[in-house]
Amino acid sequence: MEYLLEQIFGFLPHGDLYLRRGRGCDLDTDVGSWADRSPLHDAACYGRVLALKTLLDQGACANLSTIDSVTPLHEACLGGHAVCAKMLIAAGAQVNARNIDGSTPLCDACSRGSVACIQLLLSHGADVNPSLITASPLHEAVLRGHQECVDILIQNGAKIEHTDCHHGTPLHVACIRGHVDCAKSLLLAGANPNARKNHETPLHYASQNNFTAVIQVLVEHGANITALNQYGKRARHLTAEDSEARQLLLYYEGHVESLKQLCRLTIRQSVGASRINYLSSLKLPDLMLNFLCHR
Repeated sequence: MEYLLEQIFGFLPHGDLYLRRGRGCDLDTDVGSWADRSPLHDAACYGRVLALKTLLDQGACANLSTIDSVTPLHEACLGGHAVCAKMLIAAGAQVNARNIDGSTPLCDACSRGSVACIQLLLSHGADVNPSLITASPLHEAVLRGHQECVDILIQNGAKIEHTDCHHGTPLHVACIRGHVDCAKSLLLAGANPNARKNHETPLHYASQNNFTAVIQVLVEHGANITALNQYGKRARHLTAEDSEARQLLLYYEGHVESLKQLCRLTIRQSVGASRINYLSSLKLPDLMLNFLCHR
C-alpha cells in the first residue's frame, strides 16, 4: 500500500495529516506550515495531475492553507502548472487568495511567466490590480522579463503607474533589470518615463547600470536627460567613465531633438496614457500613425 501511495503521490502522506486537514479543512484549529504542509500542496507544486485529482475526488479542500497562507493554487501557478490550476479552480479554489506577503496566484503566475496560468486566472475573475504595497502582478512579470505576460496584463487593464514600496513603477523595475522589451511595452502603453521613486527616474536606474539600449528607448519616449536625483546627479553622472552609456547621454545633451520627435512627444503627452490605445482609431495617414506609435 505504501508503495502504491508513493507511486501516485510522489511521496508518502505524513501520518493522518491528509485526513485531519484535507477532508475537514478546519483551518482555525489545524494550521499547516512549510515544514508540515498537505499532500495537496505538493501535488500542485510538482504538477502531479493524477495525485491532485485523487485528493480532490476524496474531498480534499481546494483552499487548504499553510501557516504562510499559501494555497495549492499559489503552488500550481508558481510552478506554471495550468492543468492543476484549472482543476483547483473547478474545485472551488479562490483565485484572489493572498499569502502572508499579500501575493495572489496571479502574482505567482506572472513571476513564473506562465501565460496559460495567467489567462486561466483572468478568465475566472482574478484581480489584475490587487491592492498591494508590494509588487503587483505587473511588477512580477517585468522583474523577470516576461514580456508576453506584461502585454497580456496591460491589455487586461493593469495599472502601469502602480508604485510598490521597493522599486517604484513597473518601468523603474524594467530599467533596474535592463529588460528593454518590457520597457518598450510599458512606454508604448503610456508609462511615464519621468516617474520618480525617491527622486530617482527610470533613466537614473538604467544609467547607473549602463543599460544603453534601455537609455535609448527612454529618451525616445521623452525621458528628461537633465533631471536630478536626490544627490543632484544627472543620469550621465551615474554611468561608468568612458562607457557607451555615458557617450550616448553626452550626445543627447549636446544635440537638440528634431521637430518631428518634439511633435510626437507633445501629441502623445496631450493624448494621455489612458487614451494612447485610441490613436489607431484616428483617421491619420499610416505613416503618421506608425510614427506616433513608435512602429
